[in-house]
Amino acid sequence: MTSTLFSQQSGSGLLIAHCDGGSRGNPGPAGYGAVIEDSKGQILARLSEYIGKKTNNVAEYSGLIAVLAWTLENSHTALRVIADSELMVKQMKGQYKVNSPDLRPLWIEAHRLANQLERFEIVHTLRGGNKEADQLANDAMDRGMGRTPAPAQTPAKPSAPTSSPTKAGPAAGSKSSTETKPRLVLEGFVKNGVVHPLGGELPDGIFVKIIRE
Repeated sequence: MTSTLFSQQSGSGLLIAHCDGGSRGNPGPAGYGAVIEDSKGQILARLSEYIGKKTNNVAEYSGLIAVLAWTLENSHTALRVIADSELMVKQMKGQYKVNSPDLRPLWIEAHRLANQLERFEIVHTLRGGNKEADQLANDAMDRGMGRTPAPAQTPAKPSAPTSSPTKAGPAAGSKSSTETKPRLVLEGFVKNGVVHPLGGELPDGIFVKIIRE
């Protein structure tokens, strides 16, 4: 069952849906997320669901199917989907063949639903153009793994410099400034020597400490 975080009906017109899916392990704990807007940019629904141990591509298709189902259930007839899975987009457009036995039933179901619409479009975007859907997918994976979804990360503001340094040492029981600096904790994985954060971005110019779970 799709987890709908917020939903409301709107008038007719072209809907815009950003959808994303992901897996931690591929296959591994997987989920999808989607944000559906009307033609004026009003958010009609946010979808987020954990789907068990699946691959990234299965999660991507699951998100697309959820968006199509929501659109039909709410009596809309025109939909543009924006996704960052180039494979899924080109398969839906007929530019790539669907050879995977896991993906073909999902591809068939997605086309069955899309054919019920008067208008259907699907376009590719880079991951940066799908940030909220990506966050909702990661939230779904967190829930499925028994973790509390992390709040949206905002860049930390640099602390204002002090007017003048003091020569006196810290008072007894107090912590030094190096001990009180906030730390940004992100989950991720390392592949081919490159750090890939999940559900966030690494600020420029920082040192990274990797802790194996």
